[in-house]
Amino acid sequence: MKLTILETGLPPQAIRADWPRYPAMFEDLISPHMPDMTCESIAIVEGAPFPALENVEAVLVTGSAAGVYEDHEWMAPLFDFIRRAGDERIPQIGVCFGHQAIAAAMGARVEKSDKGWGLGRHIYDICYKPDWMTGLKGETFSLGVSHQDQVLSLPEGARLVAASDFTPYAVLDYGEVPAISFQGHPEFSGGFCCALYNVRRGTAFSAERVDEACDSLEVPVHNELVGQWMAEFLRSHVR
Repeated sequence: MKLTILETGLPPQAIRADWPRYPAMFEDLISPHMPDMTCESIAIVEGAPFPALENVEAVLVTGSAAGVYEDHEWMAPLFDFIRRAGDERIPQIGVCFGHQAIAAAMGARVEKSDKGWGLGRHIYDICYKPDWMTGLKGETFSLGVSHQDQVLSLPEGARLVAASDFTPYAVLDYGEVPAISFQGHPEFSGGFCCALYNVRRGTAFSAERVDEACDSLEVPVHNELVGQWMAEFLRSHVR
């Protein structure tokens, strides 16, 4: 399977030289569980054109500093692409901004949350176990996060897979439309999360808040497991 990764954001300029771009992080996350997968990256955030759907087998929408309600040239075409891919039953995965973009394209309400920024390790309760959710021990899992926008309603036909008090729509499965999406960041290592938070130390975030968030990530998160889930989902929709 070829996975087309739509790159909707870049690491902050201050740390960009020190870390891979987001598509490379996702390839590293999923490929150990899907050795036959190939990836192509399309930087729509930098003006690259969207691919023709007849050349697409599966799609992943990355995270971004952008909000789905912002007026970027690529935003409306992205929503249109997501909907058309859904109509063609092309499997799609969204993470953070990608989660919000797929949900918004499918009719959900997405806004800047009055709860403010989510940082550090967040724990999610499982509400429903789709077939792709294998290997989980217990009824919770955790991921590192960095977001203030949130999905605030359930798109028609979707099921709520996981939630927390802070993030009531943390993981979605879109049912008849072959798509899944995650608010947390399985592609981010703890080191990258902390580098990201430290960019805003003393401005958006207090030093104490950054230290707390980084300390929380000393406890292992479930990145590898979520990478396995993504591979299982993609495998189940090979066309």
